Amino acid sequence: MTIKKQLETFLASPVIAIVGVSNNRNKFGNKILRCYLENDRQVVPVHPAQKEIEGIECVTSVAELPDTAESISVITPPRITEQVVEMAAAKGIRNVWMQPGAESPAAIHFCREQGINLIADGTCVLVELGFSDH
Repeated sequence: MTIKKQLETFLASPVIAIVGVSNNRNKFGNKILRCYLENDRQVVPVHPAQKEIEGIECVTSVAELPDTAESISVITPPRITEQVVEMAAAKGIRNVWMQPGAESPAAIHFCREQGINLIADGTCVLVELGFSDH
């Protein structure tokens, strides 16, 4: 599958979950959330401690995501990404986009073994969808 087709498949999800989201507007986890919102995407932030970010209600774990979340953006340190992809697979999530810096060889290998549509080649949501930080 080409990267273009992988992106189309990822973005076709009715809801996109964001793991590694932040309430700090200077961090990538927040910019990516706002980028999806700017592009009229329905998102669910995953954060263990925050109740809401940018006015959107958070869930505390991947396990709590609605079934409509078929895609997950990951903006976590690589060792956390490894745990996130295992939880995502257990939840039935079929599309994972590891943002630059979130990738780990183990997480990539796991996704490929599971047949997950994986974007982990350095492609960034902010570049692909276009983001104007305001």
